Amino acid sequence: MPTNAIEAEGLVLRYKGGVLALNGVDLAVEEGTVFGLLGPNGAGKTTAVRIFTTTLVPDSGWARVLGLNVVEHAEEVRASIGLAGQFAAVDENLTGYENLRLIGQLNQLGRRRSAQRSRELLSRFGLDETANRPAKTFSGGQRRRLDVAASLVARPSILFLDEPTTGLDPQSRNDLWVMIEELVAEGTTVLLTTQYLEEADRLASIVAVVDHGKVIAQGTPEELKSKMGRTVLELEMSSPADAAATAEALERLSGEAPQLSGAKVEIKVDNGAEFLTRALRSLDRRKLVPLHLALREPSLDDVFLSLTGHRAEEEPARQEVKP
Repeated sequence: MPTNAIEAEGLVLRYKGGVLALNGVDLAVEEGTVFGLLGPNGAGKTTAVRIFTTTLVPDSGWARVLGLNVVEHAEEVRASIGLAGQFAAVDENLTGYENLRLIGQLNQLGRRRSAQRSRELLSRFGLDETANRPAKTFSGGQRRRLDVAASLVARPSILFLDEPTTGLDPQSRNDLWVMIEELVAEGTTVLLTTQYLEEADRLASIVAVVDHGKVIAQGTPEELKSKMGRTVLELEMSSPADAAATAEALERLSGEAPQLSGAKVEIKVDNGAEFLTRALRSLDRRKLVPLHLALREPSLDDVFLSLTGHRAEEEPARQEVKP
């Protein structure tokens, strides 16, 4: 029977000023899996991570990591986990090698073992050539890889990754995804926060959709997408005016209001091929010609939009006031 590495029930936390950051969050993360917390900035993802990693104490509810209460056994929890936050936590003036060796010594690995572990991680994360350069000379992708490497020096069984690919170019993001997949294949449990739908879809076994401090849906990416149960028709028109006219025509055909974004129109339909035929005939009568069109299966982005009324990247971040 699967064992939960991370558990939480009824987590509530308010920041100063009355901002409700978490509003009754329940989670269960199985060992050796990637669990994705998906939501926009300000949804409560980072606050949850800060509770699991013992840097915040919830106002109510409880959380356990490896069976240990994060408040009552904070020191033991910290000794068992690794954390890579949204921003590189390494010392910019130290070299990559010096950063990792220092972390090893702080974790009481000893000089020889710290040096050995540092070289292992630098090699694994493709940082051999930059090992002796100050971290401030690293590219964004190199800094993120060094930060994740730093979180692994003490060989934690659980790794918390708080939006680890924010600001990375597509290639660096993909490289980090591959590394995460390799870690999980070796038995590491990963809790990943992200606002990238593609990231959650690729990496996470289970996804919890978080909005305004609440988990509003949870399941495998496939389960969440299957709840949509509908084909998505996307059309790109030559102008926003044509897109508005197209949306009106499609609403007449389907009885549902499409989503409009500039010159793009998107609508969910039950019978994609049949609806597409009728839609093109209707648009042709109105002399509306799409520049591009596509029929596709629902994505996590569609799920998030359906659940919240906005896309993961659209909503402005709520102001987070430190407790």
